[in-house]
Amino acid sequence: MNPHLPWPGRLASLSLHFVAGIKCSSCLQLYRRFKVPGPPKSIRRGKEWNVDLVPKFFLATGQLVKILVHTEVTRYLDFKVVEGSYVFKAGKVHKVPATEEDAQSSDLMGMFDKRRFKKMLHFVLNFDTRNPRTHQDVDPEKTTTRELFSRFDLGQDVIEVTGHAIALHSSESYLDQPCLETINRIRRYCESLSRHNSSPYLYPLYGLGELPQGFARLSAEYGGTFLLNKPVDEIVMDNGKVKAVKSDGKVFHCKQLICDPSYVPNRVRKMGRVVRVICLLNHPVKNTHEASSCQIIIPQAELNRKSDVYICVVSYSHSLASDGMYIATVSTTVETNNPEKEVEPALELLEPIMQKFVSVTNVLVPNEDGRKSQIFVSRSYDATNHFDSECEDIKDMYRRITGAELCFGKPRNLSHNSDDD
Repeated sequence: MNPHLPWPGRLASLSLHFVAGIKCSSCLQLYRRFKVPGPPKSIRRGKEWNVDLVPKFFLATGQLVKILVHTEVTRYLDFKVVEGSYVFKAGKVHKVPATEEDAQSSDLMGMFDKRRFKKMLHFVLNFDTRNPRTHQDVDPEKTTTRELFSRFDLGQDVIEVTGHAIALHSSESYLDQPCLETINRIRRYCESLSRHNSSPYLYPLYGLGELPQGFARLSAEYGGTFLLNKPVDEIVMDNGKVKAVKSDGKVFHCKQLICDPSYVPNRVRKMGRVVRVICLLNHPVKNTHEASSCQIIIPQAELNRKSDVYICVVSYSHSLASDGMYIATVSTTVETNNPEKEVEPALELLEPIMQKFVSVTNVLVPNEDGRKSQIFVSRSYDATNHFDSECEDIKDMYRRITGAELCFGKPRNLSHNSDDD
């Protein structure tokens, strides 16, 4: 392993990923995976379908986009803007107001709430941790988010929209934590929105399967080798440390192993469950201005839940489905013994639905940090339909693997063609 290589080329000696677990390359595969009869001939054209089983959007100025740009994998990816960002409140789907203009025209807020929200937004967008004059007596490390919202006298409905649809918090715990994280999240959302106007989100053309494909190409440039469709028969240990992986009678030696939980069931524990329902539609979702792609968030308080419900809508416009077809995925953290009933309010927003595919999966996390065994295990995908938690997992794994923080603010100067390689 060349120590001079940039980090994407030297993260580990061996990396195992179950890519098939997040994507179906055709509509026929989707029906077969869920053991559903079909599909009907009208939508059977396989080459026009790229169905992501765990769809997640990218914030235009989010951490994952920065990582992709830093690693230069964006050379192999094409993104397209998602057309809308919405929130479900008071029995109706509304556009998320994240600018002063949107707030002024939004029917989510009354006249006084609009003024207070705009003042809060102005404060956040002008906030600079290095300039105390912008703090307005707010201590970002001590003032809680609840106290911050109280300073601007925001109503409960405005707080829910701001916290869950703009800051993208998935629970209410953020309200009693220091407000700096929420300030940064609101800024990131607004900055992402300013890039494209229609929404702050991006999604790859042809789906998330382009991500591992892009990294495979990048890895090949640095001498990496990919073996596809290979079973893992055994992980060989020596004095408590990983030594090799056996597959099809061959032994692949390594000093480190990176993998997802499916490869090491004895090294992970269950932290919860996620229900996902993939829905095939032949129409745009109502009250989304005929958007061919969008996100809808149902804040937990709307359904008397502890966690939000997410709806991700993509379609033919991202080269993911046949012309005129839409793929809407509903997801949430399971809280009862009847997961499908928990997402019924979201499914009602999508009616009529041509076909549903329901899955309930465990959320698994590693039992240890991996430093002793040199086996570094990622977390399972959560219920959110954006990559915030996955980015935190990436940074945490990088820290555990290398002992250093992942810094991607500055462009890399190293070249894989340098004389030092």
